[in-house]
Amino acid sequence: MTMNFFSTHQVVSVIFLVAVYTIKIRCQEENDQKFPKGFTIGTATSSYQIEGAWNISDKGENVWDHFTHRPDSTVHNKSTGDVACNSYYLYKEDVKLIKNIGFDFYRFSISWARILPTGFPNYVSKDGLKYYHNLLDELIAKGIQPYVTLYHWDLPQTLEKLGGWTNELMVQWFTDYARVVFQELGPKIKIFYTVNEPFIFCGFGYGQTLLAPGKNMSGVADYLCGHNVLKAHASVYHLYHNEFRKKQKGRIGIVNICNSYIAKNKDPILEDEAFQFSCGWFAHPIFSKIGDYPPVMKKLVKEASLREGWPKSRLPVFNKKWINFIKGTSDFFGLNHYTSEMIEPGRSNKMNILHDFNATFSSDPKWPRAKSFWLAVVPEGFRLILLRLKKEYGNIPIHITENGYSDHGVLWDENRVEFYYSYLKEMLKAIHQDKCNVQSYTVWSLMDNFEWASGYSDRFGLVHVDFDKPSRERTLKYSAKWFKSLLKVRKLSMEYK
Repeated sequence: MTMNFFSTHQVVSVIFLVAVYTIKIRCQEENDQKFPKGFTIGTATSSYQIEGAWNISDKGENVWDHFTHRPDSTVHNKSTGDVACNSYYLYKEDVKLIKNIGFDFYRFSISWARILPTGFPNYVSKDGLKYYHNLLDELIAKGIQPYVTLYHWDLPQTLEKLGGWTNELMVQWFTDYARVVFQELGPKIKIFYTVNEPFIFCGFGYGQTLLAPGKNMSGVADYLCGHNVLKAHASVYHLYHNEFRKKQKGRIGIVNICNSYIAKNKDPILEDEAFQFSCGWFAHPIFSKIGDYPPVMKKLVKEASLREGWPKSRLPVFNKKWINFIKGTSDFFGLNHYTSEMIEPGRSNKMNILHDFNATFSSDPKWPRAKSFWLAVVPEGFRLILLRLKKEYGNIPIHITENGYSDHGVLWDENRVEFYYSYLKEMLKAIHQDKCNVQSYTVWSLMDNFEWASGYSDRFGLVHVDFDKPSRERTLKYSAKWFKSLLKVRKLSMEYK
């Protein structure tokens, strides 16, 4: 004899509940694919990487002009940004591309040496200002919002001769430069970014030789650089807030690069320390409630310094006045995110930039790789870093200021589209499910350009640039067409053609 445990009614009820749950999950997935109302999507470049015209009119020499022109230049193929994408002359074509794809905004940077050839405000270049006025006017006429970075690594060489970012006078010099920009161009700009990725240019430019100015003084010059950057950023923030915000009605903040760190031994303490020592170096003084450098960073640098025979920590000290002056000086969190890393205890030979942090960094062999040696494709790391920022600093507004993928420059760039789809999917989960306050997303980059130490070997662009032709012919890649479709419907899908 068989036992009938379920009545027909019960079976029907179970089937109904399963169907309802399935529909609910599908609705959630459908909702997660949509960009929130008011969410903006744009693209980005930087002055040295695209402008060219390095010695046109009265423009001054910058550290990258000097670095790439050295006979012993370590840049791939000894490439320079002398012409680059030639955007100084082709800016209208660039704006036309941005409009054609359908982006809401364009993030670009201003060349300090182009508008202040001596580095100081004793002489302001009319031609330099005219170029940026023309670019801003062209963007605004096409309905594209300009998001402007004041400093994207191209310091005037005159200031580098005086010590550059290791000199505390940079605080005043950067403030003087910013004042000229606010006065002359500010009325046309609603979003300002003060400094781009100080972790990178301080660590690899002053701590090592990979980037300009190539000082190679790890553990000393990099920390001095970071110290002065934070002071300079805060000084410029207060300048804008006190003298220009009321009239210009803009917002201003800093841009940090933040990787996700995944401990091999699942150690959350190690992951937190890695975050604090990298992203927190420049985020904690500004966004934390207590300000100053992260406690673990101060502790480890001091311990390492004393072991090495230093009388005190190599990490400079902020007094209480500076801690309070720097704290809270950003209207949003500008986040550049590309990749994640595996981490385990032990001395690292790979990243001298973190030589005071006793850990080894690596990449999971399962992670796909981009062309750039440092770029592993780890989309889940994007959601993790957004959650980390929310947990660490509260639900502050976040601008994704860079996110992108490098290859050899192919036109049918399916891997790039897969990258953007997977990363955007994780970002939208962070927005819809985790309630992270992400307000904008920026594609790096609009077009192939000078990729710093890699020269023109690594291509991040949605638009292909033919660097072998004087015309610098531009051609839309598959990824540009994919974004064009996405921007029309404001919904994520792999089906766009």
